[in-house]
Amino acid sequence: QVQLVESGGGVVQPGGSLRLSCAASGSKFSIMPMGWYRQAPGKERELVAHITSGGNTWCADSAKGRFTISRDNAKNTVYLQMNSLKSEDTAVYYCSPTQGPRIWGQGIQVTVSS
Repeated sequence: QVQLVESGGGVVQPGGSLRLSCAASGSKFSIMPMGWYRQAPGKERELVAHITSGGNTWCADSAKGRFTISRDNAKNTVYLQMNSLKSEDTAVYYCSPTQGPRIWGQGIQVTVSS
């Protein structure tokens, strides 16, 4: 069973940057497509960015041009670089495989506020 631990969140001003990390346990990480999701208060959880095992990426329109997803299979880690942050990016961010059952960690709070 894969376990996921997110880190790197915090409070940042509009226009600022954060880099989220998701460390995964388990030997199958390198073949798993992974995604970053977020859930804002009162809203449903949504997929923000996705990366295949081969490194192909996709970003939601709301994140395109500002967020970059990447992975380091040697470190069993997936990253989300977030630039030009906006108040509407405030949410709890989660990583999970995007194929098969979703696996949720504890999530990490990102707050964008002046």
